[in-house]
Amino acid sequence: MPKSIDMFNHYLPPEFYDRIIALGGNAHMMNRARKMPAMSDIRYRLEKMKEFDGYCQVPCIVSPNVEQLVGPEHSAELARFANQCFSDLCEKYPERFPTFVATLPLDDLEKASKEAEYAVKNLGAAGAQIFTNQNGRPVDGEDFFQLFETLNALKALLWIHPARTMKQPYYYTVETEERYELWWTMMWPIETTMAASRLVYSGLFQRCPDLRVVLHHAGGMLPMEGGRIDNGLKLYGTRTAPGREDLTESPIKGLNQGQEFRKFYADCATFGSRDAIACGLGFFGKEHMVFASDMPFDPEDGFGYVRRTLADIAALDIPEEDKDLLRFGNAERLLGIQL
Repeated sequence: MPKSIDMFNHYLPPEFYDRIIALGGNAHMMNRARKMPAMSDIRYRLEKMKEFDGYCQVPCIVSPNVEQLVGPEHSAELARFANQCFSDLCEKYPERFPTFVATLPLDDLEKASKEAEYAVKNLGAAGAQIFTNQNGRPVDGEDFFQLFETLNALKALLWIHPARTMKQPYYYTVETEERYELWWTMMWPIETTMAASRLVYSGLFQRCPDLRVVLHHAGGMLPMEGGRIDNGLKLYGTRTAPGREDLTESPIKGLNQGQEFRKFYADCATFGSRDAIACGLGFFGKEHMVFASDMPFDPEDGFGYVRRTLADIAALDIPEEDKDLLRFGNAERLLGIQL
């Protein structure tokens, strides 16, 4: 089996859970994750990883993020504690965890920027994670650019994870909670699409040209929007009412908008859908997709999505060298490592 680098997977250090309780936080929000052996039992996780030759992970903390677990006076402290836990994990098992994704206190973007810099420079993080919205606020606000510019200067990576709950129903005028778990199944890909689009039109890649951004779940709906982006957006601005041109002003207005969207990287975490990976590959290109599993949230033993996703990549109708780009080549280039 070829080597592989899992660029988006989740881990809950038991001591992090205990720290939430010690700070008077809402650790019960992580009880489901805590009960998964592959999530919080490192011995179990390492033993299962042996099933995959040359397999390693770039782990990140399981959601919700720190500001949803403790009060604002403790969010920066809890983020630092999480990052130290992950740094210790990487130091102890470097062959399995060559680096990690930093956790940030996103309720305060100045503190988040400082933590990102510390985590990358002092703890060995490859970059940091944000979510598709911050308590309903878009991620293209000027306060977020303080963080983006910090990561850009560090030549670090930015991981984006979708965020939406059952308390945010689509039909909000008549419902207070989403039915059928559609907030996760259908709305998370839309969340990713909206956040990525806001970042494109805010000029993220013009202001932060060295920032590499990894979108979860094959980039949400973006691969399905190729026609709209490449052709429909040639009429950009014509659908907006006269006098509201301010709604379409953007640093990329005169640029090839499709090219801007393809500056993102997308992962292969599609829960066992080879067609979705192929669609993502067609949109982002072979050099802008990376292997990820989203483990351990499968209905099996925590490694079901690892097996399925590696099998999906192996079954793609592309040259073997291109499959290696997805499995590990692009990740090695982004992380600046060679395993």
